[in-house]
Amino acid sequence: MLAINDITIRIAGRPLLEGASASIPAGAKTGLVGRNGSGKTTLFRAISGEIAVDAGAITAPKNRRIGSVAQEAPSGEEPLIEIVLAGDVERSRLLAKAETETDAHEIAAIHTRLADIEAHAAEARAAAILSGLGFDGMAQRRPASSFSGGWRMRVALAAALFARPDILLLDEPTNYLDLEGTLWLENFVARYRGTVIVISHDRDLLNRCTDSILHLEARRLTFYRGNFDSFERQRSEKLALAGKAQQKQEAQRKHLQAFVDRFRAKATKARQAQSRIKMLERMRDVSIAVDSATLPIRLPAPQKLLASPILRIEDGAAGYAPSEPVLQQLDLRIDQDDRIALLGANGNGKSTFAKLLAGRLPWHEGEIVRAPAMRVALFAQHQLEDLRPAETPVEHVRRLMPSQPEARVRGRVAQMGLDTARMDTKAADLSGGEKARLLLGLIAYDGPQLLILDEPTNHLDMDARETLMMALNDFSGAVILISHDRHLIEAVAERLWLVRDGRVLPYDGDMEDYRSEVLTGRRPNRKPARQDQTPTPIVTGQERRKAAAGRRQTLAPLVKKIKEIEALMANLQKSIQAIDSELATKVLYETQPEKAAHLSRRRSDTEKRLIGLEEEWLDLSSQLESESAAGAG
Repeated sequence: MLAINDITIRIAGRPLLEGASASIPAGAKTGLVGRNGSGKTTLFRAISGEIAVDAGAITAPKNRRIGSVAQEAPSGEEPLIEIVLAGDVERSRLLAKAETETDAHEIAAIHTRLADIEAHAAEARAAAILSGLGFDGMAQRRPASSFSGGWRMRVALAAALFARPDILLLDEPTNYLDLEGTLWLENFVARYRGTVIVISHDRDLLNRCTDSILHLEARRLTFYRGNFDSFERQRSEKLALAGKAQQKQEAQRKHLQAFVDRFRAKATKARQAQSRIKMLERMRDVSIAVDSATLPIRLPAPQKLLASPILRIEDGAAGYAPSEPVLQQLDLRIDQDDRIALLGANGNGKSTFAKLLAGRLPWHEGEIVRAPAMRVALFAQHQLEDLRPAETPVEHVRRLMPSQPEARVRGRVAQMGLDTARMDTKAADLSGGEKARLLLGLIAYDGPQLLILDEPTNHLDMDARETLMMALNDFSGAVILISHDRHLIEAVAERLWLVRDGRVLPYDGDMEDYRSEVLTGRRPNRKPARQDQTPTPIVTGQERRKAAAGRRQTLAPLVKKIKEIEALMANLQKSIQAIDSELATKVLYETQPEKAAHLSRRRSDTEKRLIGLEEEWLDLSSQLESESAAGAG
């Protein structure tokens, strides 16, 4: 068991943890969650012994090995496989000792211990880990210096996993991984024999591979059993109970205070009044943790919606050199309301395809037709370096709005999800998530018809990811998404394209099928065609497009009705949020009880109407899905 006993940690005089305690059972798979800047990484450094706690203690069983991913990416000419093998310090020490030891008993003890830690299978195990993280056999023999920083951080992760420490600390490990690596990692962590504590904003990762959550909030730690969804449910119930307890305590406090105020001066009641004063003094406040609000992200609507398809590719081929195409035989189309996620391991050409769609790379072959006046915005993590470090978000936006008044410029920055304080902070001092918000707002400033996002969730916390998801779902243009965040893909994407073997093809399964394929290396089983079935006629691409256009025209009234209901639902949800904000004001119940009752009735009526619309939306969506499937068949 890892015991955190009443610890306090201060950084630059500011307390990040204060009187925090928790116990993590041996073998637990625990997710450490909390707002960015709350002190999660600092707690990891204290657990691993990098920094000392100011008060309290962190204890683990004797001789327990604690491992974490090195902060420095490995470099040099050493092959990747050797770097990973060196991650197991005990194995390396025993092998070195075996080379020089002369005492027969010591040699026997060394080889016994090497057998215990399965040293004979070390190279195969290291290769399997590297393979799971995206390195094929040839790459494993290449020197670390030949890889980019992100890939070398994968090697550091591989070395930490290979060492098999008793307590493994993983701080945002998916920041360096693609979707395939993330799926492999969640499976690895779930099967890991030791204790794992992982800091992550990836909801699916925390749901699939953790059995407990350690929540850092208000400088305290709270341990919850269950995965992330279970934690959210338990915490919501806890907050609701705390709210009721607080209301009950306030009523009791008022009753006691009224007695004191009334009878303090009366000799016959003085003793009882004094007793109630002491009760008031002993009464501890019921604290309710209130999350600071995450500002929404608002993406500007396309200046003009274009007729579909907005982009069509027939027999396209492209790459960085005409003689060496990265992608070829591309026959694809993108409609103005498409939501497409690109699947495929890193190195297969997802980012190349994104650059091609954005016009950053030339096409070498085929017919490529773009809708006239189409605007395309591309978001990629490396673009964060293009931000001017000495300029504030307001100054960045003012370059795009030189003749607009200050209030309008600041209003545009607010739409990016940056509050007043961060508007005037230099870009160099913004967090990674704040820089991502700024960059996204800048690239989408002109109202693009096609928005391409390459790993947009790196550095975003869970609430910010939910905000991005809502912004993308509200966006009326087309979206192409590359992400290792499966929750975001499932919430936003309506179609999946697989980039593999130089092709980009529609994927005929869902994300669960793809996960199974990544982990097992086998395609999901599909029902075989019956032997007596009539052979399916060959349909040309042109015929498919005409049929799809006909289906869209037939389904247009249904789609329109669904969108109208979605707009009504969004308005009702905003109304409920506004009512909840008013009802959260304590003095309302004391000074305006009639208004409070009226608001409560309004909320109930609005919620009933919302539920009715949701049921209608579900029925129509199911009808749309059935008719679409029937038409496609």
